[in-house]
Amino acid sequence: MLQVSPTALHSDSADSCCSNAAQSQTLVSKLEALQCHFTWDLDISTSLLNHRRDNLEDIGTNDGNPWMGHIYNLRGFIQYKLGSNKEAQKFFNKATEAFSRIRSADEGPWLVVNYGNLAWLHHHLGDQAESEANLSKIDTLIKKYPSPSQEELHPETYAEKAYALMTVSGDKTLVVDYFQRAIEMQPGIREWNTSHALALMYASKHCRTGLEDDILEKMRIAQEQDPENFAAQSQTLVSKLEALQCHFTWDLDISTSLLNHRRDNLEDIGTNDGNPWLGHIYNLRGFIQYKLGSNKEAQKFFNKATEAFSRIRSADEGPWLVVNYGNLAWLHHHLGDQAESEANLSKIDTLIKKYPSPSQEELHPETYAEKAYALMTVSGDKTLVVDYFQRAIEMQPGIREWNTSHALALMYASKHSRTGLEDDILEK
Repeated sequence: MLQVSPTALHSDSADSCCSNAAQSQTLVSKLEALQCHFTWDLDISTSLLNHRRDNLEDIGTNDGNPWMGHIYNLRGFIQYKLGSNKEAQKFFNKATEAFSRIRSADEGPWLVVNYGNLAWLHHHLGDQAESEANLSKIDTLIKKYPSPSQEELHPETYAEKAYALMTVSGDKTLVVDYFQRAIEMQPGIREWNTSHALALMYASKHCRTGLEDDILEKMRIAQEQDPENFAAQSQTLVSKLEALQCHFTWDLDISTSLLNHRRDNLEDIGTNDGNPWLGHIYNLRGFIQYKLGSNKEAQKFFNKATEAFSRIRSADEGPWLVVNYGNLAWLHHHLGDQAESEANLSKIDTLIKKYPSPSQEELHPETYAEKAYALMTVSGDKTLVVDYFQRAIEMQPGIREWNTSHALALMYASKHSRTGLEDDILEK
């Protein structure tokens, strides 16, 4: 009878383990080298995952939408991040089918990202054979459809990477760059040009250099060339909303635990029409109600803000309503009433043209003042509060409540300072 020593058995077992570990490491290194949603830096916070999922659902599933495959890929990745692997696989498979229908071809370089997503998902599911099979498909596609430039990704990959980043509110400068690279190598694809124009507008939303007209002209041309691009049309509204100056776009970092406390504090201030901040208070109360999940109460307070501004300023319109209409535009967008959202955007455009900022490179002083008030009230960055009030006062001096609040903000900002400036601050 053949005798096998325990040492030999142990050696074979160790070699097998080492071999499996090496194979596993090789697979992981191949996966990490892929270009797909799992390897891109799509920084979607947990709190935003459901919101992004709902936004993508709203775009619809019309096969006339040239971004349908990309949308399914992104929806699959979001489902994976939400912990639903089954839903993720369903959407990745739908992406494969959508690309085949839209491109009228069973294969092409547009499938590289999709197969990458499937390779990663099967790896996480423990099905290494299926993961390897998708990696093999990617190798075949890359050899058969190489990038026009050896030093660049394939334009189809750049376009999908740009679309993903744009949709999850990633770095807009990168979005512009990726679409630009895709277009330079493969010009003439309408939806890429449309989205490139949109991305330019996103990237310049804080710019006041007069470049916006050129960007809007590019967008107008792109929309004329691509009227059936439903995703682009939907993104146009979102891009306008994201470019607004209002509570929904400001970085008002109010933690959930503080929301009720801030709401109660604002209730205690009262609703006396003699309070010059009443419109601002109602705007902030509306935003807090929205954050607390009460859209009906939010709308009530935003409407009260509109009325309060009219009474206090003795005018039915003015630049002080820009933030208020921005809040209403965002709220109606979240409520699914896009027509009403667009109506408020139209009001904002009218106000900005009628009441331009005294400085082309600055926001309107009314906007700076309301932004400063909101930050000060929710315990935001006091240095920014001082800066915003200062900018407002320099352009529009003589408004008592701005000067008073500016002095208070200076005191807050310097409360830990012992530089001898306190006397000057108290004098102010």
